Formats: sequence, structure tokens, C-alpha cells
Amino acid sequence: MRKLFFSELTSCKETKLHSAPHSWLPLEKGKLSKFAGHSTSSIESLMKMPEPAVLPHFKPADYVDILAQIHEELESCPPDEKSCLYLLQFQVFRGLGEAKLSRRSLQSAWEKASTIHEKLIFGAWLKYEKKGEEPISDLLSSCGKCSQEFKLLDFVSQISTGSHEISYDDESDVFWGSPVVHFRIRDDMIACDRRKLAALSTPLYAMLNGGFRESHLEVIDMSRNGISSIGMRAISKFSLTGRLPYLSADAILEMLDFANKFCCNGLKDACERKLASFICSRQDAIDFMECALELGCSILAAACLQVLLNELPECLNDEQVVRIFSCASKQQRSTMAGNASFSLYCLLSEVSMSINATSDVTVTFLEKLVDSASDSRQKQLALHQLACTRLLRKDYAEAERLFNAAFTAGHLYSVVGLARLASMRGNKHFSLKLLDSVMSSRWPLGWMYQERALYLEGDNKLENLNKATELDPTLTYPYMFRAASLMKRQSVEAALMEINRILGFKLVLECLELRFCCYLALEDHRAALCDVQAILTLAPDYRMIGGRVSAKQLRMLVMENVEQWTTADCWMQLYDRWSSVDDIGSLSVIYQMLESDAAKGVLYFRQSLLLLRLNCPEAAMRSLQLAREHAASQHEQLVYEGWILYDTGHCEEGLQKAEASIAIQRSFEAFFLKAYALADSSLDPSTSATVVSLLEDALRCPSDRLRKGQALNNLGSVYVDCGKLDLAAECYINALKIGHTRAHQGLARVHFLRNSRTGAYEEMTKLIEKARSNASAYEKRSEYCDRELTKSDLQMVTKLDPLRVYPYRYRAAVLMDNHKEKEAIAELTKAIAFKADLNLLHLRAAFHEHVGDISSALRDCRAALSVDPNHQEMLELHHRVNSQEP
Repeated sequence: MRKLFFSELTSCKETKLHSAPHSWLPLEKGKLSKFAGHSTSSIESLMKMPEPAVLPHFKPADYVDILAQIHEELESCPPDEKSCLYLLQFQVFRGLGEAKLSRRSLQSAWEKASTIHEKLIFGAWLKYEKKGEEPISDLLSSCGKCSQEFKLLDFVSQISTGSHEISYDDESDVFWGSPVVHFRIRDDMIACDRRKLAALSTPLYAMLNGGFRESHLEVIDMSRNGISSIGMRAISKFSLTGRLPYLSADAILEMLDFANKFCCNGLKDACERKLASFICSRQDAIDFMECALELGCSILAAACLQVLLNELPECLNDEQVVRIFSCASKQQRSTMAGNASFSLYCLLSEVSMSINATSDVTVTFLEKLVDSASDSRQKQLALHQLACTRLLRKDYAEAERLFNAAFTAGHLYSVVGLARLASMRGNKHFSLKLLDSVMSSRWPLGWMYQERALYLEGDNKLENLNKATELDPTLTYPYMFRAASLMKRQSVEAALMEINRILGFKLVLECLELRFCCYLALEDHRAALCDVQAILTLAPDYRMIGGRVSAKQLRMLVMENVEQWTTADCWMQLYDRWSSVDDIGSLSVIYQMLESDAAKGVLYFRQSLLLLRLNCPEAAMRSLQLAREHAASQHEQLVYEGWILYDTGHCEEGLQKAEASIAIQRSFEAFFLKAYALADSSLDPSTSATVVSLLEDALRCPSDRLRKGQALNNLGSVYVDCGKLDLAAECYINALKIGHTRAHQGLARVHFLRNSRTGAYEEMTKLIEKARSNASAYEKRSEYCDRELTKSDLQMVTKLDPLRVYPYRYRAAVLMDNHKEKEAIAELTKAIAFKADLNLLHLRAAFHEHVGDISSALRDCRAALSVDPNHQEMLELHHRVNSQEP
């Protein structure tokens, strides 16, 4: 058998691949033993696992405790502190990998902003987080709904002007000089009302009616004070009317400088507002910001800041913008961002890290973040993030100092950085000592065992990695290391089983890449092609083999060794994989079909449905927008627009799009969308008849088996809810006839409602046998059997998908029924350690209340309300527990 490609790829440039012989992909079938003799060392070099990254996130050892603290503080703090607390909550959820919850916390920070600076900073942050969602704003506008999400705030007009004038303008006040004073500016003489001008500020009052010589002069020379005659006339007019005349920006700047010199707050305020209206571009913002920071003009600085932040991340490629943020002193930061300096540099640091985590700009922003931190928790975050950047830059001494400072401040996770640095110095014993001291002081977490494993060898290493997986099955590194180790021992089938464990519930690109290599070792080129095409669906520019080779190029090389499918073959493969609930396989087939002349809009739409099932919402939205762009007709485009709106929470507008599409042409997808959105949005029982009618209309329209099976399944669900079991069963049976495997679940429900638990159990068993992803099927089947079989099914659910929370809750409830309170609470605690779930926290709070541990119950209630502040049952439990606290 001819040698595989690994040794060539690890030593050659990508450009060589075009001319290199494809001897790494065997053309004839061979055995693994033959392969082993030629490429063991090559595989070992490929399978070398990089250490897991030291994550630059705020990762408190007990996130429940910190969420509870934040919630408690939010209940009692003054309004001006709420945004900072929501920002901290955002950082906690970000560290937990909870994207939806972190986005909601950011939204709350924006909604609760008490200052203009907070409002514009969090508004810009939300816009940055929603990058790519701008078309949604246009779609809402087309439905007559105005969206302010991506527009600049007109905050200048909202700021109260207050009263800046000095109250010296009354008849009883004696002015010793002439009532009119003239200011000479070169050859011009500008007459001013002495009393009105003096009222602009205390210094002017002292000059014009105090002990200064000017108070007795009728003509005062102002030629050397940086003000032109135009500017002085405007100042005179402002002193009489309180309004600025229309002038150029240069003239207003002169007046602003005058106002700053003579402390004329009212004039300064008016000039700032006027200059803010001149800011139309990034360069305007840069130019005016420099002036604003020099003169301490907070309104003008805020107006400039909004324009700059609105252009994130692009504006950080502008050296002038970077210089403004990098060189700002503490006083200038206060001028620019008020009391929201920490929030500002939190945003800037995050954007800069996403561009280049090791750049000088990132370091500077993080140093400003450290300087802006005002409490212990902010310091923990800032110090840890700066330490991570220093570590990546190989500035080890400074990284160690910062990790140590963060650790001392209370950020336990920073011990990971200290352990890595000790290991780099060759002192793994000290790394272990550090971790052991942390683990002995509290309940250990999965990441602690994972980190400890890095400094061990052999069985001890695997033992710690196994413990890490037991405590936190979401950690990727242990699965990859075990799989790579099995590959090195030529146990490729066992390696596949190991990597499939995590891919069964968590789609990770690096794991797909590792499985791709396993399939190549087995010479299963079709399966390897499937994984590389799934990778490219999720990340079109992904690079493999340590970033040295593009996934697209590897795909082309693998394709030379597989039989090419026709369009008809692709459709048959898609039907088969969709029916067997093989979502990754279905993604791969669709990727291949998109290269043909097939209707791309329909395929991108199918792709989006699969990505949603695989819990990849961002990629799903990208596919949905591509479906819209490639729609073959207006009515098809309207359907995809409707789904975009529906998936982003705009159900009513999604319905409008469906109706507009139906008005042009009756189609399956338009009726299906309308039925789906209507069923999900309306609690009125009478809606069911409308939904049934819409689904029946959909089924009368042309479509393929995949979609008609889904419509029949949905129709069956509506009939079950209405108690029409015969009609429901008919729908499910018809769906099964055309390959909609998930209809077994609906049919099982019908059997159960007909008092046939055995029939329901058998129906779910059929689904388990057919479905490739079947954790949910085991969970559903557990409802139709006795307690022992239920326990067995739910153990299987946890094995297949440890993120499903129902099994933990069921086992905990059984333990509680058997009066094993400690074991019940421990079962829930095991899952809560790696998943911030409302239902788990709710049940544990109830258990704590039951055993009389009111403080722990209250803590869990508060943490749960951080996950969902509006959950009614949780609010009631919180109120009851709170009333019991001594």
C-alpha cells in the first residue's frame, strides 16, 4: 500500500501540494497493518495534541455564588450601578460559554444604562455582537417596524443644558465701568454689553467688574487671546440671547477655546452641542476628539466616541483612532467615557483580542482596563486577560506577575497560567503542587483535573483526564487526547468511538478534523470527505494540520479517491441521511450539492435547518441569509425573510412575510412558515383549526418528501393537542411512509394516550434503532417504561448527551423520594457544575428549602433568576425562601 500524506504535509508548504503526487491517498484498498508499517511516525506527528488554551475569560470557581451575589446587588443597588453589574454578569456567562445568556445580559446593561456614556458604549457593543445582522433591521423596516439597533443615538438633544449663567445680571448689582465695553481684535472693534458678558462666568465678572484694570476700561485688547472678530461678535450675541448664530466649525472651535479659558460653562456647553452636529465621518470624530480631550469637553467627546465605536472593529485599523484610546490619560478617559471607562476598555479589549490577541494595541487597551478597574471582580478580569495576552506574547515574567495578581485577588482559574509558566521552566512538580493546593481547598472542577493531567504521564495522565470528563464532559481536550493516544497505538476504531462520544452532543471543528484523520487511516475516504465538507459548512476558511493546509484543498485531494455522485445520487443520499437523523452527513451532502446547478436557495434553507438542530445558530443564520440571496423568485425570498425574522424573535413580522408570499403564489414553504409561526405565537385554542388548515394547504402544494414528512409530523402534533388521536396516528403513519423517522415519537405518544405503554415503548425503540443521533429518543422512551428500565434509558441519555438535564432531575427526584437528600442534591450539583440551567437550579433550590438550608436555597434562587429573571415559578419560590431568611 502506498504511503499516506501526513509526513509530506507536515514538512511542505501548501503551494507544493499542487504539484506533489497524491501518493498519500491510496488508490487500492489496503489493510491497517500495511498502513502501520509505513506511517506510524507520521501519524504521531499529526496527532500531537496542543495544550488546551488558557482562556482569557472571567471564570469564578463557583459561578452560582457569583451570579447570586450579582442578583442580590441588583435588587438593592442605586440605578447608576446596574449596568456595571450586568456587564459582570455578561462576563460570567461568557466564561461559561452561554452565548444567549451573555447577549441578554449585555442587552440589560444597555437598557439599564443611567448615563449617556453607558448607553452609547453598550449600544455599540450590542451592534458589534450582532455583526452581520444588519439586514434584519432592513427587513423590519419593510414590515413598517422601526428598528433603532443599528442607528446612532441623538443623545446631545437629550442632555439637559441646566443653568450655567452667573446670577450677576440684576439692577441692584453696581457696575463701575461703562455699560458698553469694546473689544479690539486687530483692526476690528466689537461692542459688548458689559453686564451681559460678565454674567457668562465668574472670571469674566471679575475682569469686567472687579479689581482688575479692565473693569475701568472701555476698550480691551483681545488680539492675543486666540479669538477672531467673528467669534467675539458671536460671543457677544450669545451673551444677549443665549443662542449661537450659524457659524463654521473653526469659528465655533475658537469660541470653545475662549469659553474654556474664561470658564464660561454655558457657552462651552452650547459650543460642544453645535460642534457635535458637525461630526459626519470618522475623520471628523478623530479631529474633534483631540480638541474635546484637550479642553475637557465631555459632550463633544461622547459624540465623537459614538461615531468611532459605531465603526468597530474596522476603526481599530486606523492608527489615529488607536492613538486616541491608547494615549488617553485618566482625566481624558473620564472626559471621553465618564464613569464608564472600565466598560469602554472592556469593549475595546475584546474587539482587539478578536483581531489579534498578541498585538501592542491589545496590550495597551488591557493595561487601560486594569487602570480603570474599580473593584476586586473587575481587577480579577482585567489582570487575568492581560496575563493571557502576555503569555501569548511569551513575556513570561510579566505574565507570571499578572496571573499571580489575579489569583491573589480571588480569580482561582488564573492558577492555570501560573502552572503553565512553572512547567515551561521545567518545574512540573511545582505546577502539580499549585493545582493540588487549589483542589484541596474546595470541591474540584473538571478544568482542574484537565490541567493537572498536563504535568503527568501514562496512566496517571489518563486517570486525571477521565476524572476531568466525569466532572465536566464538555471539555474537549480529554476526548481528543484519548483518541490521539489510541491512534498512536493503532486502535483506530477505538479512537473513532472516543471522538464520536463528544461529537454526539457537541460539534467541535477540531474534533471533526481528528475524526477526518481517523477515517483516512481506515481508508474510508467517503466518511473523511463527509467530515471535511461539514467543517467547510461551519467555517469556509478553516485550515487543518495545525493551520498549514486549507480544508478546501484537502477536500479536493480526498475527492479524487471517491466515486462521484450525480445530482440524483445526492438527493437519495440526503433522503437516507435525513431519515436516519444523521445531521452531519446531511450537511455534507448539501455542501456537495451546492457546487452543482441545483436551486441554491432551497439547499441553503435545508442547511440552516440542520445547523439549528446541531445548535449552531450563527452558522444557521448565515445559511438563511444565503438562502435569501439565492432565492429563485420573489415569493421564495419572502419565505426566507420570514424565517429570518421569526428566528430572531420577530414572529408577527415573520407572519407578514408568509402572507405576502402566499399573496404572490401559494407554496408549501409559505403555508408551512405561517402555520409554524402561528402555532408558536398564539395561546388561543381556536388557533389550532387555522394551523390545521394551513398545514393541509401546505401538503396540497408541491414539495419534496423531506419537507412533507415534517408537515405531516407537525399536523399530527396539532391533532394530538386537540384530542383527535385517529387523525394524528394517520398523519404520523403517512410521515413514516415517506421516511420521516422522527414521526415514531409522535406515534408513540398516540399509543401512550390510548393507554398502550407497551406500544409507545416499542415505537420509540424503532426510532432508537433507526436514528443515528438518538439521545432524545432514549429520553422520550424512558417515559413509557417501568422505573428500572427508565433508569437504564436515562443513564444512556447521559452517556450520549450529558448536556440533557432531564436525566439528572429524574435521578435526583428518585433519590429525594427515597429520603436520600444529600445524594439528590449531589446529583444536581454534578450537572450544575458545567451547565447553567434554570431547571436544575430551581430543583436544587427546592431541595435546599426542603432540608431547611435556607441560605443555599436563596443562593440557588438568585442564580436561577440570573438565568431567567421572569420565570414565574422561580420568582414565587424566591419570594417564599426570601421571607424565611433570618
